[in-house]
Amino acid sequence: MRNVAGIGQSEAFKSSDMYMKCRYMDEMTDGKGVVFATGTPISNSMTELYTMQRYLQYDDLKARGLEHFDAWASTFGETENTFELSPEGTGYRQKTRFSKFYNLPELMSMFKEVADIKTSDMLNLPVPEANFEVIKTKPTEEQKEILEAISERADAVRNNQVEPTEDNMLKITNDGKKLALDQRLINPLLPDDPNSKVNVCVKNIFSIWDKTKENSSTQLVFSDMSTPKGDGEFNIYDDIRNKLVNMGIPKEEIAFIHEADTDKQKDELFSKVRRGEVRVLLGSTQKMGAGTNVQNKLIALHDLDVPWRPSDLEQRSGRIVRQGNENDKVNIFRYVTENTFDSYLWQTIENKQKFISQIMTSKTPVRVAEDVDEASLSYSEIKALATGNPLIKEKMDLDNEVTKLKMLEANYKSNKYKLEDKVNKIYPQSILKTEMEIKAVKEDIANIEKLGEGDSKFTSISLGTDKILDKKEAGEKLLEEIKKVKINDSKVIGKYRNLDLQVSYNFMTNTHTFKLLGKAEYFGEFSNSIDGNITRLDNAIEKMPVRLERLNQNLENYKESLENAKVELTKPFEKADELRDKILRLAEINKLLDMGEVEELENQSPLLENLKRAIVDYSNYEFSETNSYEDFDKLYPDLSHIGLAYTETPDGKHSIQYEVNLEEKTWTQYVDNVAIRAESFVEEDISNSQAIKDMTEAIKMSSFDDLVSVDEEDLKQALGLEIDDDGNFYDPLAKDLDNDGIPDRYDNDFKDSDYFESTYDVEDNLHAREEKPSILGQISKFKSEEEKDKNQEKSEKGQER
Repeated sequence: MRNVAGIGQSEAFKSSDMYMKCRYMDEMTDGKGVVFATGTPISNSMTELYTMQRYLQYDDLKARGLEHFDAWASTFGETENTFELSPEGTGYRQKTRFSKFYNLPELMSMFKEVADIKTSDMLNLPVPEANFEVIKTKPTEEQKEILEAISERADAVRNNQVEPTEDNMLKITNDGKKLALDQRLINPLLPDDPNSKVNVCVKNIFSIWDKTKENSSTQLVFSDMSTPKGDGEFNIYDDIRNKLVNMGIPKEEIAFIHEADTDKQKDELFSKVRRGEVRVLLGSTQKMGAGTNVQNKLIALHDLDVPWRPSDLEQRSGRIVRQGNENDKVNIFRYVTENTFDSYLWQTIENKQKFISQIMTSKTPVRVAEDVDEASLSYSEIKALATGNPLIKEKMDLDNEVTKLKMLEANYKSNKYKLEDKVNKIYPQSILKTEMEIKAVKEDIANIEKLGEGDSKFTSISLGTDKILDKKEAGEKLLEEIKKVKINDSKVIGKYRNLDLQVSYNFMTNTHTFKLLGKAEYFGEFSNSIDGNITRLDNAIEKMPVRLERLNQNLENYKESLENAKVELTKPFEKADELRDKILRLAEINKLLDMGEVEELENQSPLLENLKRAIVDYSNYEFSETNSYEDFDKLYPDLSHIGLAYTETPDGKHSIQYEVNLEEKTWTQYVDNVAIRAESFVEEDISNSQAIKDMTEAIKMSSFDDLVSVDEEDLKQALGLEIDDDGNFYDPLAKDLDNDGIPDRYDNDFKDSDYFESTYDVEDNLHAREEKPSILGQISKFKSEEEKDKNQEKSEKGQER
């Protein structure tokens, strides 16, 4: 596997050396001679498990065909292309990395054959008690505006309006993290908010420094962003130190880990911290994480930003919650700017840590999980953060989940249709054909002429009008007759053992083939041998019992497959409930998200509103009125069914109609007043029914002055119906000409049955078409009744006067 982040293509000497030594020890000790100990078996990616397994359980991997990384990765992982910061930190580059891992229970079951996992809570080590405190700060107006701009950038990236090298989700994520840390990292000219989390942290550091002077207690401040580079650019490190110095902390008591470039300088710096000479040390996880032993006087740790990996967070807290700390209780402060990337990033890293904790304990891990090395937010996450509404992310996630579930449902339906074909057609036909062939072979076996006694066992063969009793003469005569058969010629040349003998010539292979014809057919190939051809005929006949046995086995298999297919047909779509629940939740979220903008449509269907507007527009046009959309309920208080399309065939004999039931949420197709197809729909899911889209457009665009005429091809495409020679409609999948209850496509004998006239009667259909009212008829009728009611009301008032 090439070009995947974290997977080196060239093997390092120390790793190959370790691997060879492990293999040697395995051979010498039968797999019991190597013991590893580590504090972070998984820190960057789940792929680290493969390395561990390769060292410790190579034979197990090999037994499962997983010794090569490609096989392991294809079984447990999935890759995708993403952008990441370049090593210089000045640009971005595309990388392929693992995004998800699958089959985790099986993976961890294998790993735990060689892993004895102990977590810190199991060891009961003498470490100080940590008090975690989250300090929240409010965003400034400038931060809110910049966050809106970040949202617009995310839109542009998602819509491919910018090149990936110009802007991408990782770049947006990093800008969002900078904004959450301090708005001056986006624009140094922006004001220094006194209530920003940096300033709150400064005040907290000074307060703790002041209270712990007597004990010379020390503090660590972590920030992976805005580290000091000595280039004169604004950075958080210098800003914090300057403010602390101005508040009264001596400058020599504040240090940056970046100021110690060599191991010797680091040792000197760490010694000063352990003695309490340097009381505030600032650094990044990379430089001040693993290997930083300064715990002696540590009283507080400040997390100004969020690392990407749980192991980084663990390394940070491990500096203070550590054996050798003279304090019994310590504080770990985490600073969060509300309604920015901060809160969501803390939630993300918490979820990652839960995932690792599951794997590293006895709990059964989830089956699928994101890799912990992911370093950017998705579009939906950024939009949710930018708007401050978590429902947006839930909606986008649901959109994707519903789409996937519908694809699974479509696949289920496709397989179901195939099974229906097998149950109704393929298997019954195969069973019938096999039973007939079995019967034929049995009759041929019973009818076959037995071989004679003696060495030759040959009895006779009939060629033309001659019956030959001598085997050698028969072989010579047979070869002569065979050679007479030329290209594209196939003919019966005689009879052998009560079976007709047919010979054909294959010019592609330059060979003659034969068929022995009885109730069934038996095949073979002739040679140029005089004696051998008779033997080949006998061999074909002797194979009859073998063929019969194979046919019986095939018959059993077909019957078993038929029963299995019937059982499968009864099984519902296994994710139907999940799909329904997610669609309903999506509908609920859509309503919640739209609540502020369209409160007046709160309890109404978007489809229904479009139909109402179309009907009011038509009514105003047809009757020269000026009704508004809001008047619809007064105009048509009882309207609950709407016909959306009304058409007829070119011959004028048949009507086609669509109807939507807005109360029960169903739509139905009628042909000559006969319901051909009916389906239910979910209002928010109407895009899945192209018919509903077409019907909605029909009512918008048509004046309904005339019925629309369509040709036969349009009908076939729109309705899936055919028209027979008499002009009658029929469903080709349900056609049953002999009226025996078996559709013709599954009926083997319908051609031999008496033809049954189509149930579609022209006269009845014309009558049905006249009885089925169109939208125009419904509205006109309603208008007439309304005018009638008004006239009656006027008449009654006149009589009262």
